[in-house]
Amino acid sequence: MTEQQEASEDAVMTRIGQAVILLHAGDREEARNRLGEIWTEIAEDGDSLHRCTLAHYMADAQDDPADELAWDLRALTAADGVGPGSRDGLPAQHEPHPAVRVFYPSLHLNLAADYVKLQRPEAARLHLARARAATGALSDDGYGNGVRAAIARLERRLAGEPPRGPRPFPEQHP
Repeated sequence: MTEQQEASEDAVMTRIGQAVILLHAGDREEARNRLGEIWTEIAEDGDSLHRCTLAHYMADAQDDPADELAWDLRALTAADGVGPGSRDGLPAQHEPHPAVRVFYPSLHLNLAADYVKLQRPEAARLHLARARAATGALSDDGYGNGVRAAIARLERRLAGEPPRGPRPFPEQHP
């Protein structure tokens, strides 16, 4: 890979990061606009890590749960390395980026949460089981422990158990 290609790829992640800052600051519309521009540029031929990252954050920027699901499905597809030219579910020209493997528990957790919002509990349980099965890729660190805890919370919610522990804000409802 040439230095120019590396700089170009770093520029894509920088631009995604800038849009994510807007998203976290509450400017969902501008974040969607910027992420949409980047998606248009990279969607077909982009690196799987870029496409996965962008689609993941684009899902978070959606107001409609069905749109959120569509973007989370794109993120999983990008992680799988399945491109538009694939046949029989086999990857076309994209192989999963090694850094993406650690995202599978979170990607499936996000899909499970989407399906809960859409009142599709069986699909939610399927992706929750996949999230749980993929946790072996997680480290024993803040990120890994956070994902495992979120999986456990959603499992309890789907089982109809009340939330555990104190709520951070008194007005928060289960």
